Amino acid sequence: MSVTSQDFTGTVGIYEEGRNMLYERITDAWQDMRASTRRLIREEPSESRLLFYVLMSDMIFFLSWSIKTVIAPSAGVADRVPFTIAFWLIVALLMRTAMMYFFAIILGSALRIMGGTATWRETRTAVFWGALVAAPFGFLLAIVAVVFRLLEPYIPALGTDTITLLPYWISIMPFMWYISAGLAEAHEFRNTTTVFLCLLGVSLMLLLVGMLTLVSML
Repeated sequence: MSVTSQDFTGTVGIYEEGRNMLYERITDAWQDMRASTRRLIREEPSESRLLFYVLMSDMIFFLSWSIKTVIAPSAGVADRVPFTIAFWLIVALLMRTAMMYFFAIILGSALRIMGGTATWRETRTAVFWGALVAAPFGFLLAIVAVVFRLLEPYIPALGTDTITLLPYWISIMPFMWYISAGLAEAHEFRNTTTVFLCLLGVSLMLLLVGMLTLVSML
């Protein structure tokens, strides 16, 4: 199905068929994630294209977390990331693509129970695209964490627990919000916040399971 000007409101409300470069699509999605997801779904992307999106987000995710936890960790983070934790972090990163598929299955099932209408392909399109759209924010906040680390000797307050962990927690929010907006569009939910709260609940559940699993393995 073709996309019309009424289907897209990015770039100050003007749809441009020529905006097909990846960086253009991402910047348009920052302005209107729901319309960007609708456009992508109607293009019926191939599985290889979706896999490319998630692998690109994997690379950016790995780079940003490497910067924050290995290359230039703050003093507070260094105390919380011993070698064993760093090792399992790398293992988790290598498994991220499979985890994203699993994440899409869990979210799609939860939203279908709530009345969602998207297919399995549409659900993972929204999840994978949202992950890539949000990835640059994680990298930007990794740079902020490095700046905090460099300024710690001059501004000791930047080494406190609250400030040290702030970029880590903030980096999760764009990831959750853009995926929520994409899923809300795919499943035809009018309110993105409802999907966001559902995603938050599922994420907290998976985080708890992951932490318990990690503790049992250490």
